[in-house]
Amino acid sequence: PGTVLLAEANMWPEDSASYFGNGDECHMNYHFPVMPRLFMALRMEDRYPITDIFDQTPEIPPTCQWAIFLRNHDELTLEMVTDEERDYMYKVYAKDPKARINLGIRHRLAPLVENNRRKIELLNCLLFSLRGTPVIYYGDEIGMGDNFYLGDRDGVRTPMQWSPDRNAGFSNANPQQLYLPLILDPEYHYESVNVETQARNPSSLLWFMKRMINMRKRYRAFGRGDMKFINVDNPKVIAFTRTYEDQTILVVANLSRYSQPAELDLNEFKGFRLVEVFSKNEFPVVKENQPYFFTLDSYTYEWFLLENAQKGVQEENSLSEITLSQWSDLMEKEYRQILESSILSSYLLKNTWFAGKQRVIHHIKLVHHAEIPVHGKNVFVLLAEVHYRSGLPEVYHIPVAMVTGKTAKKLSEDNPNAVLCKITVAEKEGLLADALYTTPYQHAVIQHLAGNLLVESPVNIMQFKGEEQLKKYIAGNPVLKSRVISHFKHYTAIAYNNDYFLRVYRQVERTTNPDVELTLFLGQEQNFPGIPKYAGSIEWRSGKDMMTIGLIQELIEYHGTGITFMQERLNNFNERILARNRTDLPPIDIRGSISEPVPFEILSDDFKELLGGPLAEGARLLGAGLGELHLALASRSDIKEFAPEDFSLHYQRSLYSGMQSLVRNTFSNLSRSLGELHFAEKAEAEKLLSRKNDVLHELKNIYKKKIDVSKIRIHGYFTLEQVLFTGKNISIPYLGGDPEKSFSEKRIKRSALRDAAAMIRSFHYVAHEGLRNASLREDEILRLSPYYSLWTHYLSGFFMHAYLEKVKGTSLIPKEKTDLELLLKTYLIETAIFNLNHVMRKQPQLI
Repeated sequence: PGTVLLAEANMWPEDSASYFGNGDECHMNYHFPVMPRLFMALRMEDRYPITDIFDQTPEIPPTCQWAIFLRNHDELTLEMVTDEERDYMYKVYAKDPKARINLGIRHRLAPLVENNRRKIELLNCLLFSLRGTPVIYYGDEIGMGDNFYLGDRDGVRTPMQWSPDRNAGFSNANPQQLYLPLILDPEYHYESVNVETQARNPSSLLWFMKRMINMRKRYRAFGRGDMKFINVDNPKVIAFTRTYEDQTILVVANLSRYSQPAELDLNEFKGFRLVEVFSKNEFPVVKENQPYFFTLDSYTYEWFLLENAQKGVQEENSLSEITLSQWSDLMEKEYRQILESSILSSYLLKNTWFAGKQRVIHHIKLVHHAEIPVHGKNVFVLLAEVHYRSGLPEVYHIPVAMVTGKTAKKLSEDNPNAVLCKITVAEKEGLLADALYTTPYQHAVIQHLAGNLLVESPVNIMQFKGEEQLKKYIAGNPVLKSRVISHFKHYTAIAYNNDYFLRVYRQVERTTNPDVELTLFLGQEQNFPGIPKYAGSIEWRSGKDMMTIGLIQELIEYHGTGITFMQERLNNFNERILARNRTDLPPIDIRGSISEPVPFEILSDDFKELLGGPLAEGARLLGAGLGELHLALASRSDIKEFAPEDFSLHYQRSLYSGMQSLVRNTFSNLSRSLGELHFAEKAEAEKLLSRKNDVLHELKNIYKKKIDVSKIRIHGYFTLEQVLFTGKNISIPYLGGDPEKSFSEKRIKRSALRDAAAMIRSFHYVAHEGLRNASLREDEILRLSPYYSLWTHYLSGFFMHAYLEKVKGTSLIPKEKTDLELLLKTYLIETAIFNLNHVMRKQPQLI
């Protein structure tokens, strides 16, 4: 067991195949005739030598495999070719007679193809995609040279070039003692061609080979699939499929030094979509009785996964399965690859906290893991790095545990998004689940925090840092109760005994977490009352990297979120309007502006009754609370990260540049979406598109003159959803900013009025949703609509009046009214455009 018998039989395919027996003799056999024909096809720019030799290759037992290679430690043997073919190969690949030996050519891969990177890549593409197991000769993965002036076959057996150091890092001996000398040819000198140098360059041949190997491993069709050549009218192009079970890979390659057209007959795959395996870019669907056309650059190749576009989405209830002999095997290479290749991507896409839903996942890699003991069975805490087709990768924190019996049944019913897959461990069946939804792990986390414990592994440290008040949980008194709070979209929240609130960050970064940074600054430096009190945090350390994966705070009593509060006020507003006769309603009278708002007190009694005192009080609490937050964030000029900075014309011009890009991107997306909109929506969209230049002209005003105002650290995501009403005041539990932005971007200083604009936009969102209320009749909607603009205008005014009163006389707002109006208008336009773009990407039905 575990032993492979490999035959080295340099013979024609039908003769070599006899060494397999009936699958009971040799397991593998070198396919020698393939090697010279790959080089012949490349030089002749004709696929025939390749297709011909595989046509001559008989079927072999399913438990056996051919080994194919481009080069090895001997000469490029020309025994299995005709005399005419051998003469041709000598002419084109061994121009110096000294390069010939026996019936072959003593060259390595790179010198054979004149060190042409495109040819090297193409040959390796064929090596990794043709039928058989690829074998790589040492040094060819970095493009090593040779020295055929050495005797016999020694020219291709020189020391491996590991580094530019002594003896290429191969040996510490005196250079004269080396069995063979180093390569000193200037083109292939060991000081320039070596592993150490190429490992530092992602564009090097070494990294190309690594990516090629990694991609081949992902698709079983390459290792076990059949191979069928596809007829192409152009002989310079080779195309074939590799199929295993329900997986089919299409390979297309241009053997010519010039660009070539190719029409492929893919009729048997009609209705299938081509997905390029490296970029995940989708190509058009194969149509019936129509050739599929390609234009291929010189020496280029493509690998496509053929996906059935008609297949539809997999049923939600169908889960993958993993079978382990013991729980610890989950982190073994084989099972990590299963998690990375399919299970984690399906799991991430089910959860609202996954920020990459609108991006195409290229691949997922488990970069770190730690183990936390929980009732005798460890929980694996995973850090998964998600790579996308475009843009920067993201890291997500996912703790996993096995649940069984009634616990598994209840979890799958109540929280199906927490289930990764089915799992069997030593014949015991259950579910692999997000451990944060399991009571034992919830308790283990707070107990680790209470004890300030460390969880260490050879490369990682999880550090639990809890304040003094958590120590009561070590003794087990009081009895510990925990629950997941479900309504938070961008993180997972756990409440303990209604005393503490643990926010578990799913997306993490190797830098300062702005939520924790601002919580500590406002709580410990400023003693700011508007946020829950800090009680501890969980940090992950790996080398010099530090990531915060959890923050625990005191759980405050609150009556509702800002959005539920305003929805209730809007419902009351609806009732008051609908309860009156049309003649009893006051005429719509919009007074004041956002920059010069009218306070509630000076409104007429009719308007006061219609809008309601609680609405005005709620808006006042929001405005005053935001003002207090900004004053606290701007109070420490001695701390660089929080010191206010003045606007400059250069900064104002850069603001316009960013807004200009946002407008172009949004309007481009809106233009592409026109065909999906209903008639009324389409008319509104076309009207907006026609005013693109008006919008840009309005935004240009931001840099026409220098504005005397400061930029500070702001909340960055100040909407009604982020605010809690406690009765007498508001509380802001989350300070992490927009979850779709990177941590570094969240920490950039900006105008305080951005937060004000975000809240005003949030008021408009509540009003918009109010008109979509299913309980309203069409005639009621028509009656209410004109008054909604009045509601949002005065609500925004009450909010801004309280805010401006709180920050009056500070550098947070301009002294000149015209500048204040300009900034507010600019940020309101920017916020509206940003939200439109967001809705088009995530909720197109709301446009």
